[in-house]
Amino acid sequence: MFANRDMSIKRIKARKEHRCYGMGLGIIILDDVYPGFPGDVRNASAYPFPIQFEVAEGVDIKALVVDQDKSPCLAPIQQAARKLERMGCRAIAAECGYFAYFQKEIAAHVDVPVFMSSLLQVPWAQQIVGPDKVVGILVAEREYIYDDHLLAVDIEIGSNYVIAGAEDDYDCPEFEHLWSQNNRTSPPGAVYEKAERDFVAAGTAFFEAHPDMGAMVLECTGFPPFARALQHEIGIPLFSWGTLMDFAFGVTVHRDYYGHV
Repeated sequence: MFANRDMSIKRIKARKEHRCYGMGLGIIILDDVYPGFPGDVRNASAYPFPIQFEVAEGVDIKALVVDQDKSPCLAPIQQAARKLERMGCRAIAAECGYFAYFQKEIAAHVDVPVFMSSLLQVPWAQQIVGPDKVVGILVAEREYIYDDHLLAVDIEIGSNYVIAGAEDDYDCPEFEHLWSQNNRTSPPGAVYEKAERDFVAAGTAFFEAHPDMGAMVLECTGFPPFARALQHEIGIPLFSWGTLMDFAFGVTVHRDYYGHV
């Protein structure tokens, strides 16, 4: 945090239309009120690089995830993405893997790289495990994932993946206390140990149901706080929103190397 400045920076100049500098990732978040543990998208404390939040006005969980007609969401998401770009963010990301639905539209709307969903990593995961193994896609609620979400991030329908919902195929009540508008506590809240126990049980059961699973991709941006605990149990490569953000920052602000020979 208190490292010396990069001594290779000898001269600075403005980037087109960018208002701020030294920026990292711009993250579009839902217009909804609930907290997140460190590692959750909306908890700013755990990021190892600069971030900038922007709310997609009027786009809550119901509008993005539940409602079948998602067209009203597009304009507010585009507006949020454009504002983050003008602020100076090096890439645009989004809360909730269901933002995958708009990957192509937002990538076409701004001039910086766009990472709308952890589901972008599914084709990569499929490549690294090979055609004889499957990639498990663990989402929050399977009933709301449509082919359109998958196609938007170039997942071939019917290829080597399987999908399960942590909340509808399994039982994760602590997540519902945060995200389910019908089951939220007042105010929304959750207990870490309960949430971790529920999630790890769901992920482990999903893994054990598919002996040919070679990797797992976690859709939900609220899953990363518990991803390491799950990986301890299942022992396979685990992709999450956190791994996508590490990649996004790494390719837009490539690190330097320090060492000796």
